[in-house]
Amino acid sequence: MEGTIFSIIPAVLMLVLVLITRNVLISLGTGILIGALFIHDFAILDSIREIWTIFYEIFILDGALNTGNILLIAFLLLLGTMTAFLQASGGSRAFGEWMIKRVKTRTGAQIMTPVLGLVIFIDDYFNSLAVGQIARPLTDRHKVSRAKLAYFIDSTSAPITVISPISSWGAYIIGILGGLFAANGITDIQPLEAFIQMIPLNLYALSALLLVFLVAYFKMDIGPMRTHEQRAIETGQLLNPEKDNAPGDLGDTFVPHKGGKIFHLLIPIAMLIGATVVSMIVTGANASKGDVTILTTFANTDVNLSLFIGGLSAVLTGLVFHLQQEEPRANGLTIFIEGIKTMLPAIYILVLAWMIGSIIGTLETGEYLAQIVNDASISASLLPFLFFFIAGVMAVSTGTSWGTFGIMLPIAAEVAVITDINMLLPSLAAVLAGSVFGDHCTPISDTTILSSIGAGSNHIDHVLTQLPYAILAAVAASIGYLIIGVTNQVLLPLLATFIVVIGIGIIIGFVNKSKINKA
Repeated sequence: MEGTIFSIIPAVLMLVLVLITRNVLISLGTGILIGALFIHDFAILDSIREIWTIFYEIFILDGALNTGNILLIAFLLLLGTMTAFLQASGGSRAFGEWMIKRVKTRTGAQIMTPVLGLVIFIDDYFNSLAVGQIARPLTDRHKVSRAKLAYFIDSTSAPITVISPISSWGAYIIGILGGLFAANGITDIQPLEAFIQMIPLNLYALSALLLVFLVAYFKMDIGPMRTHEQRAIETGQLLNPEKDNAPGDLGDTFVPHKGGKIFHLLIPIAMLIGATVVSMIVTGANASKGDVTILTTFANTDVNLSLFIGGLSAVLTGLVFHLQQEEPRANGLTIFIEGIKTMLPAIYILVLAWMIGSIIGTLETGEYLAQIVNDASISASLLPFLFFFIAGVMAVSTGTSWGTFGIMLPIAAEVAVITDINMLLPSLAAVLAGSVFGDHCTPISDTTILSSIGAGSNHIDHVLTQLPYAILAAVAASIGYLIIGVTNQVLLPLLATFIVVIGIGIIIGFVNKSKINKA
């Protein structure tokens, strides 16, 4: 069943179950089981062995520790511990009280979050987790729901990193472009130059970033987000009370220390950011061969190791501050245990997401979708639109933007070179845009999971509340890509995309305000 229409069934079934049951673990588990049965033609024992092998290889691969995965899991546990120290020390409360005096409006608290996301553009993992730790005390004090905070984080992190050449994403994409241009004999443009020219053509990323600020300013609470926001404003409940505590949320586990100061929060977070960035630069420079540049550094950096070093530095800093505080203070061992416990649900989701990703890879779901594009007779004017759509579907199915880049960028380049070379950069940009769109719509995306963790939001609540905004931005981007195909221009499609997003934003904001005034 590999590489056939049947290969998409496990992914589709998983997504349908997520929407019906609202239980991500059951949905992922079902997708894994059905996928394993498909791989082995419903031989039960072979399917069980397949599932065990995939799980085992998450931790041990080719007889050695799978350090990348282990370091990321360890970092999440450290992040939970750091969060516990920030709360127990009173640092989160002190920071919230300090910021609420300076950011006096709920709108200002919301706008601050994506602004932080734009500043921390180096890596999407790092962005998702760091922004959440900084913004959460403020948004909590202004009664911004955790689902909305997760949306702000997720819809800023991937869109900003995918258009930044100085980022782990940018370096990866530029590396792929270099190979594609060499393979197709393209010599009149360099990879970095092409990447920069593709920025205004990445219509989904740009429209998603614009939409985030419109949502914050015009109070565009649509679909499930409206329910979360109304509950937060009216009752102060930032999470759905019918569901378990979200990853990273400690509830009322600790009574904040009365002597808590702002630096009890700011310095550990500064250590997290500083140690991570320094580690990314050092590991990237050490792994670069030949001339060490900014691009080669970020192309070769070890993100997971850097995150672990940053997380460990932050936890040790939090521990030192905790030991310096006067009695009574929370038990240090209890802080470690409770912090770790808050991250276990997220780790379960992440491990199952890795497993379903491996199953889908074995079934060659991505290759099947790509082959459909390759075999179709496509008009050159439709290439950007179709590549945006197909990349989106592939990213939703596989849960990986980077995997979609690797599969679809070569196909887009080959088709554009053969069909119409003028559509090369728009088609490549459309693949990048569609990959991020699909990443925003699927519950098995690493970035989406980590955004839920960073915000302390229930994961399915985050996925379902972000979906209408992602679709809105995608519709606007689709119109832009159709215009690109017809006009082969850059500014007109970008302007049209922004006009659609702004127009819808103003209308929704006006309707919401009218409803509030009537109430």
